[in-house]
Amino acid sequence: MASPSILNDYPDYQVTIGIEVHVQLTTASKIFCGCPNKITKDPNKNICIVCAGYPGVLPVLNKQVIEFGIMAGLATHCKIAPTCSFDRKHYFYPDLPKGYQITQQFQPICTEGYVSITADDQSIKKIRLIRIHIEEDAGKSIHSNTSDESFVDLNRAGTPLLEIVSYPDISSSGEAQSYLKSLHSIVQYLGICSGNMEEGAFRADTNISIRKKGDSILGTKCELKNINSFKYIGDATDYEIKRQIALVKSGGKVQQETRLWDPARKITVLMRSKEQAADYRYFQDPDLPIIEITNQEIESIRATLPELPFEKHKRLQASYSISPYQADVLVDLPDIAGYFEKAYALCPSPSLINWVLRDLICYLKQHEVSVDQCPITPNRLSQLVTLIEKGTINNRSAQEVFTLIATKDMDPEVIVKEQNLEQVDSSDEIEKLIIELLANYPDSVLEYKAGKERLFGFFVGQIMQKTAGRANPKIIQELLKKQLS
Repeated sequence: MASPSILNDYPDYQVTIGIEVHVQLTTASKIFCGCPNKITKDPNKNICIVCAGYPGVLPVLNKQVIEFGIMAGLATHCKIAPTCSFDRKHYFYPDLPKGYQITQQFQPICTEGYVSITADDQSIKKIRLIRIHIEEDAGKSIHSNTSDESFVDLNRAGTPLLEIVSYPDISSSGEAQSYLKSLHSIVQYLGICSGNMEEGAFRADTNISIRKKGDSILGTKCELKNINSFKYIGDATDYEIKRQIALVKSGGKVQQETRLWDPARKITVLMRSKEQAADYRYFQDPDLPIIEITNQEIESIRATLPELPFEKHKRLQASYSISPYQADVLVDLPDIAGYFEKAYALCPSPSLINWVLRDLICYLKQHEVSVDQCPITPNRLSQLVTLIEKGTINNRSAQEVFTLIATKDMDPEVIVKEQNLEQVDSSDEIEKLIIELLANYPDSVLEYKAGKERLFGFFVGQIMQKTAGRANPKIIQELLKKQLS
């Protein structure tokens, strides 16, 4: 269930949100040179004269970056440009060694797509995309905690990025989170981005403006820069909405500016006034050629696309009659989804999803193993659930068998026989135990008949204990009711 929107506290106002997402691509090398494109703790290790911005050097475009851009565009229903080009965006940062960034301002590779999300009212909403363009990342400034010194690490300089720019179609912090989670899943399913937000592989700039309901003119926007978790994005957006509304209600004016989220104080703080496009002095990069993309190349890449999250969510619900929440978990965990589908093919039981989402995931987390390393294979879990369905074992014994599968690395049928865990279904044997039990607890029987009905559970538990948990609970309850009537 979606969390209540902060706008419920401000019924006279509405919010407009557009988001720019930077996606670091997982190519083997950087965008314009052969340096390794990977995270390293050693500063300035993966750099060369090209990504370090030496005068006179020439960039050479990494072809896979174009292919990844096309994949992202197709997955988000974009038009793929038949030709695209690169431009220089001029601004000075200490960690931008050339003094300009190579990007795509005038001819981006993808335009006019959309990402489907679940809106606050649980309807499906399309968040339109203005464009997806390719650019290079800057380096990183490191500020000393013990002195006034700052250091520059250029390992990240030249890392290939996709910038995905949405229209201002988002209407709440909840929708912002839903959009970003959907986009995050898409790039991970495509295999073009690690999705690691802590390392900056997927980071969002959120543009927020508020206005009175009925006003046709959008309010002045503020940008929240580089927020690296979905929770922080929700918290920061809600805070900024409240801040802007309070400012307007007090007679002030919202200034266009870039702000940062301070998670410790849970407030946004001013970073800088927002630059305008003219400040960047864009022009086409003379060192890079115009890129031509043929329909044949597009269709060849389209044929390689995997099933994507939104489509997978719909299919899982339709094929397996699972809840939207259960489908959400499987979409977020593709390995678990694959495991579930393999197990379901062997045992199409409605209870299988609960064993996967509850017991299997808990085991994987506790033992810090992957699905592939887990001794509880899809085949073994399907056998276990089949034993429950047939009545060979009850749920209590099944929990014990589940644990033993992992510790003994054995099939469940073998464990059940070895441990003598078959369910006791003999009515005569169970009824005999019930008669003996009730004879030993005459006072409890009288209390039960006097209205203390919770004692029924006590009686059931005693019989389960006497049979080491193997008795059929349904038969126990039927025979108990008969003896207590």
